[in-house]
Amino acid sequence: MDGCVGLRDWGGREEAGPIVLLHGLMGRGRTWRRQIPWLRRYGRVFTFDAEFHRGPGFPVPVPEEDIATERFVADVAEILVHLDQGPATLIGHSMGGLHAWCTAAEYPELVRAIVVEDMSPEFTGQSTDTWSPWFASWPARFGSQAACEELFGPVAGRYFYEAFDDGALHGDLDTFRRIADHWGPRDHWAQWRAVQAPTLLLEAEFTVVPPGIGTRMVGEYTGPDLRYFKVDGAGHLVHDDAPIVYRGAVEAFLSGLDDRPEHG
Repeated sequence: MDGCVGLRDWGGREEAGPIVLLHGLMGRGRTWRRQIPWLRRYGRVFTFDAEFHRGPGFPVPVPEEDIATERFVADVAEILVHLDQGPATLIGHSMGGLHAWCTAAEYPELVRAIVVEDMSPEFTGQSTDTWSPWFASWPARFGSQAACEELFGPVAGRYFYEAFDDGALHGDLDTFRRIADHWGPRDHWAQWRAVQAPTLLLEAEFTVVPPGIGTRMVGEYTGPDLRYFKVDGAGHLVHDDAPIVYRGAVEAFLSGLDDRPEHG
């Protein structure tokens, strides 16, 4: 199915409904390749490359309204309407987790359940200014996955190289930075509190989530069923850093969805 740009159909158990995988800020749909095979048992799996994450070549600078969270959420809703397969389970990492719960809040009729991996509703006072020297250290192209792993480590290096186009960044660093800068002066607590779908909330031990926020997210959830799991020893890329633990948590959550009453 390719009626929406960036959407890819990986097949799976159609009668169980769609599962849409939403990547993080520096990611891409194909970085979910290790999770897709086992997720097919729980639904028909799709990945979606968010706008500005599909390769270079778009005009820059991107208008401010085009990099707001609301725009990305509207894009997710559009693909769910396009799929027309009933309410979807949204599985999101980092930025993708934010988009998952905001979509569930804004378009509850389109969302069956959500998985949120290592993301916060607020990053008050934070900016991407400290990232600039790190970005400046990147070569224009990485010659191999090994070269990428040498700079980023084995887990993040593999992840980045899979997202890149033949070793080159799959977007514009300044655009990525500006997307993240939207999260500093505002928060998404209202959207989190509005979620009325069953939710699995995963937090890494070595998390990007500010201290105490995970506990607050548990306390402010108002939906029918929240499962919170802090993954010991894992970094921000929980699904790749602790794949067995991640799979166990997600499979247990998905397996239980059929036993829950429909929300709404």
